[in-house]
Amino acid sequence: MSKRSIKITMSAVLVAAAALTATAPANATPVRGPLAHVRVTAHFDLSAGQLPENITLLPNGTAAVTFAASRQVAQVTPRGTTRILATLPAPADGGVKTPVLGFPLATGIVHTPDGTLYVLYATGTADLTGLWRLRPGKAPQRIAALPANGLPNGLALDERGKQLYITDSVLGIVWTVPTTGGTPTAWSTAPELAATGFLGANGAKVHGGALWVTNLDQGTLLRIPIRSGNRAGAPQVKASGLVGIDDFTFTGRGDDILAALNAPNTVVRIRSDGTNTTVLDAADGLQNPTSVALRGNDVYVSSAAYTTATDPNLLRAHLRDHR
Repeated sequence: MSKRSIKITMSAVLVAAAALTATAPANATPVRGPLAHVRVTAHFDLSAGQLPENITLLPNGTAAVTFAASRQVAQVTPRGTTRILATLPAPADGGVKTPVLGFPLATGIVHTPDGTLYVLYATGTADLTGLWRLRPGKAPQRIAALPANGLPNGLALDERGKQLYITDSVLGIVWTVPTTGGTPTAWSTAPELAATGFLGANGAKVHGGALWVTNLDQGTLLRIPIRSGNRAGAPQVKASGLVGIDDFTFTGRGDDILAALNAPNTVVRIRSDGTNTTVLDAADGLQNPTSVALRGNDVYVSSAAYTTATDPNLLRAHLRDHR
């Protein structure tokens, strides 16, 4: 990716994200609660488009991240060493038709126990937009096409049913597709998934017999039951008032969640009753956090610096027992 194209892409990111920043509330006073030993363990190259959008934690102790603006998948060691695993092919038109954002971007990422990575890619073109698979030592391969006029964003894995769930932030749809690939099925088109000006359905996780989804525009956390035959139940709003909510993780304590709020530049803890408190903010090194992941008691937070344009990074913290 040339320096000129990086500059154009970064400008597009900042312009698009400005709409979200304008409506973001001021940072709340942090309540440290469950997190300790907070530190930034990896710094990424802003000028190269290394804006970490999503993260999955691999069995070997490393983290795999998507770099949105550089179209890359990278591996980050516990010491912070970064290695590029793959670069997704650039669209012929440069991705200018990518809905809302106007540049091609790698978004959601998950992995299966055998080390296979699944990655979402939005380009505004029919030949590249969709779900990609990256097997160790092999080139990335698209295994499911998605609408070019959409923006596939969040990706969740249901290991029991061997299904992947994909949120489309522009079309307001959750798609489902087997881990083997194929033609996606529109799993839910509920109005709770819709965008209201910028981006709608965003982060996604399978938990407790349901798909949990965030809506960035509506500031909500939704629970959508997974019914028999992989049918979607009616969405339930589990928390609201979370402007700029992106991706999230469950802490392992019931329905307790840690979620990234992008433009407010915070990570919040959302309890099962829907209340929330800020546990991390800019003072801890956050730069527009995009996703949160958990391994044991180790919390990982990726920051893309979309609007701060300073120090995209990976932060780690220790999750204390807070039952």
